[in-house]
Amino acid sequence: MEIRRITKEEAWKLRHEVMWPHKDLEYIKIKDDDSGIHLGLFKENILISIVSLFIDNEECQFRKFATIQKEQGKGYGSKLLDYALKEMKDRGIKKIWCNARKDKTGFYKKIGLKESEHTFEKGGISYIIMEEYVG
Repeated sequence: MEIRRITKEEAWKLRHEVMWPHKDLEYIKIKDDDSGIHLGLFKENILISIVSLFIDNEECQFRKFATIQKEQGKGYGSKLLDYALKEMKDRGIKKIWCNARKDKTGFYKKIGLKESEHTFEKGGISYIIMEEYVG
C-alpha cells in the first residue's frame, strides 16, 4: 500500500466511477481542483481511494473522498484520511471539515470529527458539515 499525491485527472476518474457514475464527467469537477491537494491510496499500483484537500488560511476542507466499491469496508479509506488529516495538522491547520453524507456520519465520528448544526441537500442527498478543531 502506498499513499501519494495524484493529479486532478486521476482524482476525477475515480470520483466519477465511485460517486456519480450516471452523471457527466463535468459534474464531479470542482472549480478549485487546480489549487487542491489530491491524495491517492494505491494497492499493488492500482488507485483505490482518493481525497482532495482545499486549504484556506488555517482551515482545510476535504472533499470528494471515495474508495472503489469492491475495496470499501477494508480500512483503506480510513488509512488515507488519517494520512491526510495528519498532513494538515503538521501544516498548522486549525480546523478540518467536510460535507458528510448523513448516512456516513458514524465513519467520520470514528476519526474524530463532530457534527455541526449545518445541514443541506444536494442531488437528493442529505449532508451535514462535520468538523474538528485542531488547535
